[in-house]
Amino acid sequence: MTGIAHSAEGQRGSRLRPALWGLAALLVAAPLLIMQFTKEMNWEGEDFLFAAVVIGMVGGAAELAVRMSRDAFYRAGAAFAIAAAFAIVWASAAVGMIGDGDNNFSFMFLGVIGLAIAGAALARFRASGTALAMAVAGVAQVAVAAAGYAIDPNGAVISAVLGGLWFVAAALFRVAGQRGAR
Repeated sequence: MTGIAHSAEGQRGSRLRPALWGLAALLVAAPLLIMQFTKEMNWEGEDFLFAAVVIGMVGGAAELAVRMSRDAFYRAGAAFAIAAAFAIVWASAAVGMIGDGDNNFSFMFLGVIGLAIAGAALARFRASGTALAMAVAGVAQVAVAAAGYAIDPNGAVISAVLGGLWFVAAALFRVAGQRGAR
């Protein structure tokens, strides 16, 4: 009976996967449609390539997280961590997290993502260790934002608020760990 339930769940997931990847493709293609109606958006080939790579990495990370654990809190924690990383990359590439993209703060924020990934990997992606890694990433995010406050107060505040995504991820991973998830 367990094998049948597992098989049915796997089939449900496999039907959903193409729809989600289709949505990702639509997100990458949407600017092409928007450009037909406004001159405000003017993407070139490398912009579409960047969007495809970033959105593809988000999709790949989400698929990996789903395979890592069946626990809903673990998956939600992964979703918040992925959202934090995506927001940092997208904002850094588009306008810069603090000031314009020509200062070192964007690179420091990318380091926060590296810190989160390295910490989770050192914890072997176990929920309790990954919770600690996400909390450290949150602290690092807020610290970099505070350091950039003098340059761009608005960008620093927004960047610090984005740090909250790391803290939510940490809390969710912590609950998953307490529930005995991977």
